[in-house]
Amino acid sequence: MSETFRAQIDEYLADVRARQAAVWPAEVPREVTYPFAEETLTDYLRNWAKARPDHPVIKFHGTSMTYAELDELSDRVAAYLAHRGLQRGDRVAVMLPNVPQFIVVFFGILKSGCVHVPVNPMFKRLEINHELVDSSARLAFVLDDYAEEFIAAREGTALESVVAMSVRDALPGDLPLPRGAKDGVPPFPDAERLADVLADDSLPVPEDPNDPDALAALNYTGGTTGLPKGCEHTQRDMVYTAVTAGQHNLDLDQDSVILMYLQIFWIAGEDGFLLTFACGGTCVLQYRWDPDEAAAAIEREGVTVFAGTVDNVLELLDSAKASGRSLASLRTTVTMSFVTKLAEDIRERWARESGSSAVLRESSYGMTEDHTFDTFTRGLQPLDLSGRAGFVGLPMPETDIAVVDFETNELVPIGEEGQIIVRSPSMMRAYHRRPDATADTLRDGWLLTGDSGVIDENGCLHYLGRRKEMLKVNGMSVFPSELEFTLSRHPDVAASGVIGRPDEARGEIPLAFIELRPGSTLTADELTAWCRTNMATYKIPAIRIIDEMPLAPTGKVSKLALEKLADEED
Repeated sequence: MSETFRAQIDEYLADVRARQAAVWPAEVPREVTYPFAEETLTDYLRNWAKARPDHPVIKFHGTSMTYAELDELSDRVAAYLAHRGLQRGDRVAVMLPNVPQFIVVFFGILKSGCVHVPVNPMFKRLEINHELVDSSARLAFVLDDYAEEFIAAREGTALESVVAMSVRDALPGDLPLPRGAKDGVPPFPDAERLADVLADDSLPVPEDPNDPDALAALNYTGGTTGLPKGCEHTQRDMVYTAVTAGQHNLDLDQDSVILMYLQIFWIAGEDGFLLTFACGGTCVLQYRWDPDEAAAAIEREGVTVFAGTVDNVLELLDSAKASGRSLASLRTTVTMSFVTKLAEDIRERWARESGSSAVLRESSYGMTEDHTFDTFTRGLQPLDLSGRAGFVGLPMPETDIAVVDFETNELVPIGEEGQIIVRSPSMMRAYHRRPDATADTLRDGWLLTGDSGVIDENGCLHYLGRRKEMLKVNGMSVFPSELEFTLSRHPDVAASGVIGRPDEARGEIPLAFIELRPGSTLTADELTAWCRTNMATYKIPAIRIIDEMPLAPTGKVSKLALEKLADEED
């Protein structure tokens, strides 16, 4: 950071903290209180297993798993990994959807001292291959449904073996599969079965390293250049995030029942189930978003906490009204304004129709790099919707947020726009194998987010959008540079430039302009078909083939020229 920044930051933070203290809600603690001190997640699991052995920790479409059962089953995963020769620090890929076994495997990996590497189940072979190669994963847990893409992605990786399962393995035969899950999928060829691993209690359980500061997870995120980068996180990061989010934003306790449909391979979904272990409550895990199943689960399980997009909230209200199901058990409901934005009329509709005492409010601000829960909004109503848009609240205790000029990194006055920077115990240690990107992003203990924001007169943060080129497609992050990188792998593509275009249904859609190599007869339809094989469905761009790619004076693709071209053709 600049010398001016260093000279001014203490005075700046003192001013901001004084503003924040004046509006800090009485019901929100000023300090962090750890239920079991600052121990590892695996210690949290063991402690809850002793204190509440028979309490359900996971419920899944008619099944239930207790804390004691999760502790024992994750011990068996740790024992299996040690039996296979994996050692502390070895990477283990996990390409599973929302099933209880994901959480069992997660804790087994941490207990063994290995590193958890979640892989997006929507990824195609090139994307899977990148994360397997970059992480040097030695073993993978994979759903049978993904076998074809995963097998194609294995070439050139360090992967030694695969352990597979089906969704049916997660449910007894007399229970119906959740909507969207497939039955009768052929088993992953030449893979061991996770069911067999979990049934084997004969292997010795290795000693848990129990090191809160050792590398525990590589959570991959996109960036401004190239393919996704692995954010190096520790168990200390995770415990801080789970405890502060639970205490300060969601007001969780041992009676909390959290509905979790956000995909838990994503950092936000991961935090969703980690919150359970911060409070000793129950996670009602949903295979995927389905408003009817969500409404039924809320009524059946007495769910107290719901987190979802604004669109999901509206769908939930519609489903409950049509079915007559009650949402009255909810006492905390937080939302994310990805496509539809939270507004007063939506809050009023929730209050009028839900039957719940919960005030519908924005969730928080954060990134994969800092584990996503940097702020809280609890108790800050009606401040949130009365002023500038993008309200995401106050920083968590022990977290500092400032706003600096994008070019100079010097602090900007309160109320002025600039780049959001964060200093927090939950911050990643580095980008895996990317010292260049790490140096650009982590400076003097601060995370330079690349996001635009404002700190208002109350010291509250307003998120204004990504300065980076990231798009939000149905609430999911899509990085143009990543699509351009993948498109460059096609032998007929000479150059590509990807921009975002507004879309009423999806928020944004990616639009790719393509310059072909001389002599190529590749069509837009043929390239789209290739994208379906090599990209997750939500990333597939609209394709426009052009004669020559417009370039800026720097030699880079001129995105401004592409925007003008798109406007002319629309």
